[in-house]
Amino acid sequence: MRIATFSALALALLPTGCATTGTAGDYGAILGDIMGTPGGQSALTQAEIDAGLREALTVGTNLVASQLGKTNGYFGDPRIRIPLPKTYRDIQTNLARVGASGPLDDLEMRMNRAAEAAVPEARTLILGAVKSITINDALQILNGGDTAATDYLRSRTETQLRQAFTPYVKQTLAQSGAFTQLEQVAGQYGFGGVTGSLQNDLTQHAVGLGLDGIFLYVAEEEKKIRENPVARTSEILRRVFGNRA
Repeated sequence: MRIATFSALALALLPTGCATTGTAGDYGAILGDIMGTPGGQSALTQAEIDAGLREALTVGTNLVASQLGKTNGYFGDPRIRIPLPKTYRDIQTNLARVGASGPLDDLEMRMNRAAEAAVPEARTLILGAVKSITINDALQILNGGDTAATDYLRSRTETQLRQAFTPYVKQTLAQSGAFTQLEQVAGQYGFGGVTGSLQNDLTQHAVGLGLDGIFLYVAEEEKKIRENPVARTSEILRRVFGNRA
């Protein structure tokens, strides 16, 4: 009864002539617009919005992992290249003036190579987080800023991601030769022998900036999906992000 009453009211609001000369499709489209869904498309459900947000984050993460998880993914990208910790960076800058920064340059390169090698593990961890988090206020996130879903994911999972990612980065730093190079640099420039503390400091530095680089680009992929229909590569992305006001 309520549906019939609403339909009658919508029909009465149509411009003169539309009710009698318009087609059923015209009426459906207009009624759909009045009800807030373009072209008569049915309203999005909470489950669809949730699935669309997860799909956007999944697509973004996979694209970013393929971009960063290769040689020069970090080291060759000035936006996310991981610099040395400040103490070493200051020495590196001074030595570069006289062409003597080679050992520190090599340490920086090895650290970035370790980050590149760790990207597949980061991808696995982030995709697991995408699947497991509970997305509260999904409609608000959908209609939020250009990077609202990525920001939400990061705020809910970064602490756990850092903890899970740290052992893997430490292993890749060791395998890349970064710790060996760190020991040589520390001895050469008066930092003393390399301790577990120095290794842990370098590891946490690489983990933090490595995740910064990943989330920077995941956010950019989310923005593309929101703004560019071509970036909506699945039906759920087209439905959810194409249905936004």
